[in-house]
Amino acid sequence: MSTIEMQPATVQSAGSDLLLDVKDLRVTFSTADGDVTAVNDLNFNLRAGETLGIVGESGSGKSQTAFALMGLLANNGRIGGSARFNGREILNLPEHELNKLRAEQIAMIFQDPMTSLNPYMRVGEQLMEVLQLHKGMSNSQAFEESVRMLDAVKMPEARKRMKMFPHEFSGGMRQRVMIAMALLCRPKLLIADEPTTALDVTVQAQIMTLLNELKHEFNTAIIMITHDLGVVAGICDKVLVMYAGRTMEYGQARDVFYRPAHPYAIGLLNAVPRLDAEGESLMTIPGNPPNLLRLPSGCPFQPRCPYAMEICSSPPPLEAFGEGRLRACFKPVEELV
Repeated sequence: MSTIEMQPATVQSAGSDLLLDVKDLRVTFSTADGDVTAVNDLNFNLRAGETLGIVGESGSGKSQTAFALMGLLANNGRIGGSARFNGREILNLPEHELNKLRAEQIAMIFQDPMTSLNPYMRVGEQLMEVLQLHKGMSNSQAFEESVRMLDAVKMPEARKRMKMFPHEFSGGMRQRVMIAMALLCRPKLLIADEPTTALDVTVQAQIMTLLNELKHEFNTAIIMITHDLGVVAGICDKVLVMYAGRTMEYGQARDVFYRPAHPYAIGLLNAVPRLDAEGESLMTIPGNPPNLLRLPSGCPFQPRCPYAMEICSSPPPLEAFGEGRLRACFKPVEELV
């Protein structure tokens, strides 16, 4: 099993009010070849100060889950199910209400900060614009608050950086700018979609440490979308393992890492390189993710699963087991854990 080191995480008590409660979330796209269900009946929840890691291979529906919550789906997308944020339904809100929600309550950090920043505007102007538009601050107030936030994300020489353009920043510094911009309005929920993909490992570690610190400082809930299980181990309280748009396993991060109960979760963990496995071949999951237009009957992971049985040709129900854990698999838990 993987030797990824788990960091201590503080989970809110079960009595805490839910910040986000997602039930039966479904995202479907109309295409020339037919309807494609990218997210299929997803269920999860999140409390203030908690971090949820959503993991899975490319095409598993991770990003589309985030786009659905943010109201950023493509025009051919349809949403079903429910997502209640602070008790309020946020799916399919009118555009003006979505804009207000995205400005003040929910923020998102995207994969590539260079394409998210305007190359023709100074970084300071882009930060100040957020505060002037959504908080009604004056020029001087917005400038000082932007400098304070750049300081909070450990940007060196923050005041000087305000006058620079995005191309004058390194990749890690641009990502810090995006994190600062996302936090300017003190959102209650931050969605980070592969925020360290384009960064080298040293900068990745710095960004993850920063997000962990900011989570505790601002009590911000975070949804971390990633394929990097090391990232999940370092920051996440809970983990949702997705495959072909569906939940394979869901539970506390420590449980999923140390006692994975779904063959796909086991495969992902076994595929992580190990420092103590010198000379051993890297384990992989055979085959490729399925075509969402032509999913196999039953469990979508069945063609690649080493534990596949005849019953797997029927769809496995998502069942609860243990404390706060879910999984979709016919194989008895005790034969996997």
